[in-house]
Amino acid sequence: MWKTVNNGNQEGAYWTEGEGKAVMLIHGFAEDHSIWQHQTAFLRHHYRVIVPDLPGTGRSPLTSPLSMESMAEFVYAILVEEQISQVTMIGHSMGGYVTLAFAEKYPHLLEGMGLFSSTAKPDSAEKVEGRRKSIRMIGQYGLEAFLRQTLPNMFAESFRNRQQAVVEQYIRQAMEGDAASAVAYYEAMIARPDRSQVLKDSKVPVLFFIGKQDQAVPLDNSLSLVTLPDVASIHIFEDVAHMGLWEMYEESNLILHHFIAFCQHTV
Repeated sequence: MWKTVNNGNQEGAYWTEGEGKAVMLIHGFAEDHSIWQHQTAFLRHHYRVIVPDLPGTGRSPLTSPLSMESMAEFVYAILVEEQISQVTMIGHSMGGYVTLAFAEKYPHLLEGMGLFSSTAKPDSAEKVEGRRKSIRMIGQYGLEAFLRQTLPNMFAESFRNRQQAVVEQYIRQAMEGDAASAVAYYEAMIARPDRSQVLKDSKVPVLFFIGKQDQAVPLDNSLSLVTLPDVASIHIFEDVAHMGLWEMYEESNLILHHFIAFCQHTV
Protein backbone atom coordinates (compact mmCIF):
# COMPACT_ATOMS: atom_id res chain seq x y z
CA MET A 1 0.00 0.00 0.00
CA TRP A 2 1.03 3.61 -0.51
CA LYS A 3 1.87 5.68 2.55
CA THR A 4 3.14 9.22 3.03
CA VAL A 5 5.64 10.77 5.41
CA ASN A 6 6.48 14.35 6.41
CA ASN A 7 9.49 15.08 8.61
CA GLY A 8 8.97 18.84 8.61
CA ASN A 9 11.52 19.52 5.89
CA GLN A 10 10.49 16.88 3.38
CA GLU A 11 7.35 15.07 2.42
CA GLY A 12 6.94 12.12 0.16
CA ALA A 13 5.55 8.68 -0.48
CA TYR A 14 6.65 5.09 -0.18
CA TRP A 15 5.23 1.67 -0.98
CA THR A 16 5.15 -1.06 1.63
CA GLU A 17 3.89 -4.63 1.70
CA GLY A 18 4.65 -7.95 3.30
CA GLU A 19 5.33 -8.92 6.90
CA GLY A 20 8.35 -9.75 8.99
CA LYS A 21 11.71 -8.06 9.34
CA ALA A 22 12.18 -4.86 7.39
CA VAL A 23 13.93 -4.47 4.04
CA MET A 24 14.25 -1.10 2.31
CA LEU A 25 15.02 -0.91 -1.41
CA ILE A 26 16.25 2.47 -2.65
CA HIS A 27 16.12 3.40 -6.33
CA GLY A 28 18.69 5.28 -8.35
CA PHE A 29 18.87 8.17 -10.81
CA ALA A 30 16.10 8.35 -13.44
CA GLU A 31 14.20 5.68 -11.52
CA ASP A 32 11.40 5.42 -8.98
CA HIS A 33 10.15 2.70 -6.64
CA SER A 34 8.95 0.62 -9.62
CA ILE A 35 12.52 -0.19 -10.64
CA TRP A 36 12.37 -2.77 -7.84
CA GLN A 37 9.15 -4.33 -9.14
CA HIS A 38 10.60 -7.82 -9.60
CA GLN A 39 12.32 -7.78 -6.23
CA THR A 40 9.30 -6.41 -4.38
CA ALA A 41 7.03 -9.07 -5.87
CA PHE A 42 9.40 -11.78 -4.63
CA LEU A 43 10.63 -10.42 -1.30
CA ARG A 44 7.16 -9.45 0.00
CA HIS A 45 6.54 -13.14 0.67
CA HIS A 46 9.44 -13.21 3.12
CA TYR A 47 9.89 -9.71 4.54
CA ARG A 48 8.30 -6.36 5.23
CA VAL A 49 9.40 -4.52 2.10
CA ILE A 50 9.56 -0.72 1.97
CA VAL A 51 10.30 1.05 -1.30
CA PRO A 52 10.43 4.88 -1.28
CA ASP A 53 10.04 7.35 -4.08
CA LEU A 54 13.01 9.58 -3.27
CA PRO A 55 12.35 13.36 -3.20
CA GLY A 56 11.87 14.58 -6.76
CA THR A 57 10.63 11.23 -8.05
CA GLY A 58 7.21 9.66 -8.51
CA ARG A 59 4.86 10.71 -5.73
CA SER A 60 7.52 12.59 -3.76
CA PRO A 61 8.02 16.28 -4.59
CA LEU A 62 11.50 17.69 -5.11
CA THR A 63 12.98 19.39 -2.05
CA SER A 64 15.82 21.86 -2.01
CA PRO A 65 18.66 21.67 -1.34
CA LEU A 66 18.87 18.04 -2.41
CA SER A 67 21.80 15.90 -1.31
CA MET A 68 22.62 12.33 -0.42
CA GLU A 69 22.38 13.38 3.20
CA SER A 70 18.93 14.95 2.79
CA MET A 71 17.66 11.83 1.02
CA ALA A 72 19.11 9.70 3.81
CA GLU A 73 17.10 11.82 6.26
CA PHE A 74 14.01 11.17 4.14
CA VAL A 75 14.41 7.40 4.38
CA TYR A 76 15.17 7.75 8.10
CA ALA A 77 11.83 9.56 8.51
CA ILE A 78 10.11 6.60 6.86
CA LEU A 79 11.69 4.21 9.35
CA VAL A 80 10.55 6.44 12.22
CA GLU A 81 7.04 6.58 10.75
CA GLU A 82 6.98 2.79 10.45
CA GLN A 83 8.50 2.36 13.94
CA ILE A 84 11.34 0.27 12.56
CA SER A 85 14.51 -0.01 14.63
CA GLN A 86 16.42 -2.46 12.39
CA VAL A 87 16.48 -2.66 8.60
CA THR A 88 18.45 -4.21 5.77
CA MET A 89 18.93 -1.46 3.19
CA ILE A 90 19.78 -2.09 -0.47
CA GLY A 91 20.52 0.76 -2.87
CA HIS A 92 20.73 0.61 -6.66
CA SER A 93 23.19 3.05 -8.25
CA MET A 94 22.46 6.46 -6.69
CA GLY A 95 20.38 4.59 -4.13
CA GLY A 96 23.64 3.06 -2.95
CA TYR A 97 25.01 6.54 -2.33
CA VAL A 98 21.94 7.28 -0.20
CA THR A 99 22.41 3.99 1.64
CA LEU A 100 26.00 4.91 2.48
CA ALA A 101 24.97 8.37 3.68
CA PHE A 102 22.38 6.69 5.89
CA ALA A 103 24.93 4.16 7.17
CA GLU A 104 27.33 6.95 8.06
CA LYS A 105 24.79 8.66 10.33
CA TYR A 106 22.59 5.78 11.49
CA PRO A 107 24.77 2.64 11.55
CA HIS A 108 22.94 1.30 14.60
CA LEU A 109 19.72 0.96 12.57
CA LEU A 110 21.23 -1.37 9.99
CA GLU A 111 21.26 -5.17 9.95
CA GLY A 112 22.98 -5.13 6.59
CA MET A 113 23.44 -2.95 3.52
CA GLY A 114 23.85 -3.55 -0.17
CA LEU A 115 25.50 -1.71 -3.03
CA PHE A 116 23.69 -2.89 -6.13
CA SER A 117 25.68 -1.55 -9.10
CA SER A 118 26.94 1.29 -6.90
CA THR A 119 30.10 2.59 -5.26
CA ALA A 120 31.38 4.35 -2.16
CA LYS A 121 33.93 6.33 -4.14
CA PRO A 122 33.35 9.96 -5.15
CA ASP A 123 33.18 11.06 -8.76
CA SER A 124 36.47 11.31 -10.59
CA ALA A 125 37.23 14.50 -12.51
CA GLU A 126 36.24 12.67 -15.70
CA LYS A 127 32.97 11.53 -14.15
CA VAL A 128 32.17 15.05 -12.94
CA GLU A 129 32.69 16.40 -16.44
CA GLY A 130 30.44 13.67 -17.81
CA ARG A 131 27.68 14.64 -15.40
CA ARG A 132 28.11 18.33 -16.27
CA LYS A 133 27.82 17.41 -19.93
CA SER A 134 24.60 15.52 -19.17
CA ILE A 135 23.17 18.55 -17.36
CA ARG A 136 23.96 20.70 -20.39
CA MET A 137 22.35 18.15 -22.70
CA ILE A 138 19.17 18.08 -20.63
CA GLY A 139 19.03 21.87 -20.78
CA GLN A 140 19.66 22.01 -24.51
CA TYR A 141 17.68 19.05 -25.85
CA GLY A 142 15.26 18.15 -23.06
CA LEU A 143 14.98 15.19 -20.74
CA GLU A 144 13.45 12.70 -23.19
CA ALA A 145 16.22 13.10 -25.77
CA PHE A 146 18.82 12.71 -23.04
CA LEU A 147 17.20 9.58 -21.62
CA ARG A 148 16.79 7.94 -25.01
CA GLN A 149 20.46 8.45 -25.78
CA THR A 150 21.78 7.47 -22.36
CA LEU A 151 19.63 4.81 -20.75
CA PRO A 152 20.03 1.95 -23.26
CA ASN A 153 23.70 1.87 -22.26
CA MET A 154 22.65 0.84 -18.74
CA PHE A 155 22.04 -2.64 -20.15
CA ALA A 156 24.56 -5.09 -21.58
CA GLU A 157 24.55 -5.11 -25.39
CA SER A 158 23.35 -8.71 -25.57
CA PHE A 159 20.37 -7.87 -23.35
CA ARG A 160 19.52 -4.76 -25.38
CA ASN A 161 19.42 -6.85 -28.53
CA ARG A 162 17.25 -9.56 -27.00
CA GLN A 163 14.94 -7.45 -24.85
CA GLN A 164 14.24 -4.21 -26.70
CA ALA A 165 10.75 -3.97 -25.19
CA VAL A 166 12.18 -4.12 -21.67
CA VAL A 167 14.68 -1.36 -22.45
CA GLU A 168 11.85 0.75 -23.86
CA GLN A 169 9.82 0.15 -20.69
CA TYR A 170 12.76 1.35 -18.61
CA ILE A 171 13.07 4.52 -20.71
CA ARG A 172 9.35 5.24 -20.52
CA GLN A 173 9.35 4.84 -16.76
CA ALA A 174 12.26 7.28 -16.52
CA MET A 175 10.36 9.77 -18.66
CA GLU A 176 7.81 10.06 -15.84
CA GLY A 177 10.42 12.22 -14.08
CA ASP A 178 11.25 15.84 -14.84
CA ALA A 179 14.32 17.78 -15.88
CA ALA A 180 14.61 19.79 -12.65
CA SER A 181 14.85 16.63 -10.55
CA ALA A 182 17.34 15.02 -12.95
CA VAL A 183 19.62 18.06 -12.69
CA ALA A 184 19.24 18.16 -8.90
CA TYR A 185 20.25 14.50 -8.68
CA TYR A 186 23.30 15.09 -10.85
CA GLU A 187 24.39 18.02 -8.69
CA ALA A 188 23.92 15.92 -5.56
CA MET A 189 25.96 13.05 -7.01
CA ILE A 190 28.77 15.41 -7.99
CA ALA A 191 28.87 16.85 -4.48
CA ARG A 192 28.90 13.57 -2.57
CA PRO A 193 32.06 12.71 -0.60
CA ASP A 194 34.15 9.57 -0.54
CA ARG A 195 32.41 7.09 1.78
CA SER A 196 34.86 4.22 1.49
CA GLN A 197 35.50 4.57 5.22
CA VAL A 198 31.85 3.77 5.89
CA LEU A 199 32.45 0.34 4.33
CA LYS A 200 35.64 -0.14 6.30
CA ASP A 201 33.90 0.76 9.57
CA SER A 202 30.80 -1.31 8.87
CA LYS A 203 29.75 -3.66 11.66
CA VAL A 204 27.17 -5.34 9.43
CA PRO A 205 27.48 -7.45 6.27
CA VAL A 206 27.76 -5.59 2.97
CA LEU A 207 26.46 -6.88 -0.37
CA PHE A 208 28.25 -6.04 -3.62
CA PHE A 209 26.34 -6.79 -6.82
CA ILE A 210 28.66 -6.11 -9.77
CA GLY A 211 28.14 -6.36 -13.51
CA LYS A 212 31.30 -6.69 -15.58
CA GLN A 213 29.70 -4.72 -18.42
CA ASP A 214 28.64 -1.83 -16.16
CA GLN A 215 29.71 1.46 -17.76
CA ALA A 216 28.35 3.60 -14.93
CA VAL A 217 30.30 1.83 -12.17
CA PRO A 218 33.31 0.13 -13.79
CA LEU A 219 34.51 -3.21 -12.48
CA ASP A 220 37.83 -1.85 -11.18
CA ASN A 221 35.98 0.73 -9.11
CA SER A 222 33.89 -1.96 -7.41
CA LEU A 223 36.73 -4.42 -6.90
CA SER A 224 38.73 -1.82 -5.00
CA LEU A 225 35.98 -1.73 -2.35
CA VAL A 226 35.01 -5.34 -1.76
CA THR A 227 37.79 -6.07 0.74
CA LEU A 228 36.96 -3.09 2.98
CA PRO A 229 34.11 -4.53 5.08
CA ASP A 230 34.80 -7.28 7.60
CA VAL A 231 31.93 -9.31 6.13
CA ALA A 232 31.07 -9.02 2.45
CA SER A 233 28.86 -10.91 0.02
CA ILE A 234 30.35 -10.41 -3.46
CA HIS A 235 28.60 -11.29 -6.70
CA ILE A 236 30.19 -10.56 -10.09
CA PHE A 237 28.42 -11.32 -13.37
CA GLU A 238 30.00 -11.59 -16.81
CA ASP A 239 27.27 -10.44 -19.20
CA VAL A 240 25.49 -7.92 -16.96
CA ALA A 241 25.75 -4.13 -16.98
CA HIS A 242 24.15 -1.57 -14.64
CA MET A 243 20.65 -3.03 -14.57
CA GLY A 244 21.20 -6.46 -13.08
CA LEU A 245 17.99 -6.11 -11.10
CA TRP A 246 16.19 -6.39 -14.48
CA GLU A 247 18.80 -8.13 -16.62
CA MET A 248 18.83 -11.17 -14.32
CA TYR A 249 16.03 -10.48 -11.89
CA GLU A 250 15.36 -14.08 -10.85
CA GLU A 251 18.98 -14.60 -9.82
CA SER A 252 19.17 -11.18 -8.18
CA ASN A 253 16.00 -11.93 -6.21
CA LEU A 254 17.60 -15.05 -4.74
CA ILE A 255 20.86 -13.24 -4.02
CA LEU A 256 19.00 -10.53 -2.13
CA HIS A 257 16.86 -13.06 -0.26
CA HIS A 258 19.87 -15.07 0.89
CA PHE A 259 21.81 -11.95 1.85
CA ILE A 260 18.92 -10.45 3.82
CA ALA A 261 18.31 -13.72 5.64
CA PHE A 262 22.01 -13.94 6.50
CA CYS A 263 22.04 -10.38 7.84
CA GLN A 264 18.96 -10.89 9.95
CA HIS A 265 20.38 -14.02 11.56
CA THR A 266 23.88 -12.65 12.26
CA VAL A 267 23.14 -9.22 13.76
